[in-house]
Amino acid sequence: MTDTAKISFPDGQVFEAPVRIGSEKEKSIDITKLRGETGYITLDPGYRNTGSVASDITFIDGEKGILRYRGIPIEQLAEKSTFIETAQLLIYGELPSKDQMARFRELLTMEQNIHEGLRNAFDGFPANGHPMAILSAMINAVSCYHPDIMEMEDEFSFEKAAARLMAKVRTVAAAAYKTSIGQRIMYPRPDLSYCANFLHMMFSIPHMEYCPDPDVVQALNQILLLHADHEQNCSTSTVRMVGSSGANLFASCSAGVCALWGPLHGGANVAVLKQLREIQQSGVNVNDYIENVKQNKGKLFGFGHGVYKNFDPRALILKKSADKVLSKLGVNDPLLDIARRLEEAALNDDYFVSRKLYPNVDFYSGIIMRAMGIPVNMFTVMFAIGRMPGWIANWKEVQDQKSSIYRPRQLFTGSEPRDYVSLDDRS
Repeated sequence: MTDTAKISFPDGQVFEAPVRIGSEKEKSIDITKLRGETGYITLDPGYRNTGSVASDITFIDGEKGILRYRGIPIEQLAEKSTFIETAQLLIYGELPSKDQMARFRELLTMEQNIHEGLRNAFDGFPANGHPMAILSAMINAVSCYHPDIMEMEDEFSFEKAAARLMAKVRTVAAAAYKTSIGQRIMYPRPDLSYCANFLHMMFSIPHMEYCPDPDVVQALNQILLLHADHEQNCSTSTVRMVGSSGANLFASCSAGVCALWGPLHGGANVAVLKQLREIQQSGVNVNDYIENVKQNKGKLFGFGHGVYKNFDPRALILKKSADKVLSKLGVNDPLLDIARRLEEAALNDDYFVSRKLYPNVDFYSGIIMRAMGIPVNMFTVMFAIGRMPGWIANWKEVQDQKSSIYRPRQLFTGSEPRDYVSLDDRS
């Protein structure tokens, strides 16, 4: 017999809602029939207590600092897997076989170039245009050159579309950067890995190839892998919402880019660098800056997390990468020096430790990308490249579940019925 929760209403109605337990023992109350049987809806601004979907993709336990993709701990994936292999895990639910991985990599190589018409389209954007605006627009533009993605008839056509999106988003992102600095757009190389190819397109110039250090490539691989999915966040929920309308994969993920652009979502690592610049330009001592944050109850960007009430497991992994990359590159950057002092001071201050305000993934990803030479206005773009597999997986899950169109309800608090008043009679 299914357990139920009973909700009693002022008018005497009693509603019995089935209790559903997730595979990790999370508890939920299924209110699917609530409005139909009682006329009531639940009110939950921001959906913080609402499960909008039953999903098989990602599990988070913020209290214990746990993140798993398809059941596999993020620590194992970061150590043993690659971004591309993890992408296939997220999208299809299982780690790929050697043949499956080889086929997907071949598709990525085949699809990584963009149509010459698209290359010309970059000239239509102003040099100071934000890369996220360009990325969102160009993802939709790509679909115009590939009308076959509008109708995915079988698993292979979906796989091709997923590979096309993952391959081209990296090429488009690098091209947007090159356009913004007035340099020639670089073609991708078929002999390079996904991450090495991106760095090549970002930093190579004609007759001078950029050869990335393997540790830098690995650090970028981890950054993308650790950002690949994170449950029902704002951008992922947006992709699912748009996808539920029947919109194609490219349109849905373009909407995800727009949601990610918001400073409360994908701009967190940008805020970290802005705060480091603020400390540098003010000339204030790091310890004094921290004391000011504590006294004025301000925010120390890059510390603490809205979901994790303990250490962000992704931050623990990236801290090791940051140590290795910064040491190997030997970058002489005053902002990175400030970041190191900020990290040390906060980790040894009971105010932050007692509140579990530890450095989060945005703190370490920001300083690693800074050391790589990736400009701040590209940070959120990097986030979007990393999150693409999660968006694709969630879009696919919506289609596989044959979900009806998402349509939240509202509690109307506006005016009661009233009559129109002509202009001459208005006071």
